[in-house]
Amino acid sequence: MPLTFYRKPALVAYVTCGDPDLATTREIVLATIAAGADVIELGVPFSDPVADGPVIQRASERALKHGTSLGQVLTLAAEIREQAQSTGLIVFSYLNPILRMGLEKFCKVARAAGVDGALVTDLPVEEAGEYLRAMREHDLSPIFLTAPTSPDERLRRIAAASQGFVYAVSRTGVTGQRQQMARWSPTCLWKRLASICEPCGSMISRRSF
Repeated sequence: MPLTFYRKPALVAYVTCGDPDLATTREIVLATIAAGADVIELGVPFSDPVADGPVIQRASERALKHGTSLGQVLTLAAEIREQAQSTGLIVFSYLNPILRMGLEKFCKVARAAGVDGALVTDLPVEEAGEYLRAMREHDLSPIFLTAPTSPDERLRRIAAASQGFVYAVSRTGVTGQRQQMARWSPTCLWKRLASICEPCGSMISRRSF
């Protein structure tokens, strides 16, 4: 199912799969969808989540202690898809688990599971040629991160490579709470992205934890 937005805000929810366990994750996701979530980001736990703050780090640690793997997350996605046909499902992962599975296998299994796309946190668009080819061959939407520090030229490249939506990080550093706001306004980035992405029907997303 292609990711589709109807020119209105969409609720995108993130969950670390396997915390506290996969069965509970499944129930949390289905409840979130029932409450109105438009897109679910299925977080794949990773041992070195360098882009994440303490909340997601601890969630990943708990999930990994239970042996949660990318393969299990894709199985979970298939189970969720059986009960939620119209909700977007995005695999949210670092690159290493995908490479360990194999890029081609990942794309094939993800498509069969009903996944719509993937956001690979530590894969820059400049190094994503092989990944983009595999994703598009399997009709999966590649989603890339932008940052407040991204120059306009790079934003255009990210917008051209992304499908479904562009993920706008509203501040630099890791996820989590902050005592002080950033010196720059996130609104500036969103306006820059909107001027680039709007013709493509893309969406601007932000993550605040």
